[in-house]
Amino acid sequence: MTCFKGVFDNVIVMGGVLVGLTVIAVARRIYDTRAYGTIRLHLGAELDQRHQNKPVSKRAARLNMSRELVDYLEGEVPEVLSAVIQIIVALVVLASFHLWLSASAFTVVVLMLLTYSAFNSRFYLLNSALNAETENQVHALERGSRRGVWRHLRALRMHEVRLSDTEAIVYGVIFLFQIAFIVINLILAAGLPDMSTGMIFSIVAYSWEFVEAAIMLPMTMQSLTRLNEITTRINNVEEE
Repeated sequence: MTCFKGVFDNVIVMGGVLVGLTVIAVARRIYDTRAYGTIRLHLGAELDQRHQNKPVSKRAARLNMSRELVDYLEGEVPEVLSAVIQIIVALVVLASFHLWLSASAFTVVVLMLLTYSAFNSRFYLLNSALNAETENQVHALERGSRRGVWRHLRALRMHEVRLSDTEAIVYGVIFLFQIAFIVINLILAAGLPDMSTGMIFSIVAYSWEFVEAAIMLPMTMQSLTRLNEITTRINNVEEE
């Protein structure tokens, strides 16, 4: 009976912890929505004030772009921090089995970042062209020309296709690196002495966890490239 009571007490403690975490998550969501909403409000008001001399089409587009900056802080930054922690944990665990396992993980990260870096300037130019065309949307609609709207929408499609094609190539290469990493770590694990089936499974599991977290790095760099272009654009207050 005492044994069951101890188990029941542990279940109550676990339930209390889960309820506490849920309350914290709800409170954080409520606070974040208000905090980041206030940032969007002040940023948008300041941006509109600084660009009074610009056409309405550009002002409207840049207001929407400014929201992307705040959306990144609200949505992606926590995910990036979580991914970094996950990467560090995976590296430590893999190193505890053998340094070669963590070395292969570090190598694949370097290759991923180098791959993205090779396309960084292209991503910037493609985002610049897309944002420039987006700024013309209200103007195209105001003119009321069906052909003008068609040209605008066709230009948007062209820029989006080019951006998507570049992403497909970059992430295709990155996924090949990740597949090679998983295969190499599996081979290394199988060749290590005194390896049990459970240990090999753990190595594969942490290698896959590392891959899932590591893909956030080039994705983050891509987001930063777009945000860099947006920041440069909205900070341009000169007459055009």
